[in-house]
Amino acid sequence: MSIETLIAAHGYWILAFGCLVEGEMVLVLAALAAHRGYLNPAAVVTIAAAAAFASNQFFFWLGRRRGTALLERWPVLATHSAKIRRLIERHASLAAVAVRFAYGARIAGPMLLGASSTMRPLHFAVLNALSAIVWALLVGAAGWFFGEAAEAIFGHLAHVEGWLFGALIVALVAWRLLRRRSAKA
Repeated sequence: MSIETLIAAHGYWILAFGCLVEGEMVLVLAALAAHRGYLNPAAVVTIAAAAAFASNQFFFWLGRRRGTALLERWPVLATHSAKIRRLIERHASLAAVAVRFAYGARIAGPMLLGASSTMRPLHFAVLNALSAIVWALLVGAAGWFFGEAAEAIFGHLAHVEGWLFGALIVALVAWRLLRRRSAKA
């Protein structure tokens, strides 16, 4: 089975799942695959934005229902809560948008916004939708331009493309694990 077939068959659901739990890394790879013609670029951005929106909505409502008790239960999430709380107190609308782009705040941010009494659910949903669309467009464009740069540097390397995709995935996963490990230390 070729890399093209694998990406075409599984790329969209992997993108949706990846944007529910992670985001940037999966979207960059999907945009790179779209640049190579394996996925539809508009579908990549649409799926990424929808999954990112759904993820933040879920955590907002989880915060609304369970409050800060969940953050106290998981100290890793609570590490970012002081900064996010200060931002919410001063600029709740800005916080609703900023948590999408802040590393480590993607789960804690919407939960804290949900737990706060200052953020109305409809207001959060609108800001969440706008930030999800902007995020998907920006990160997707970064992946697309990464594909442009790689093509300009390496030319058409179709004969080793599968290996390059695999190496890129391994490198990104290793980088992510190292960042997570260093954050815990």
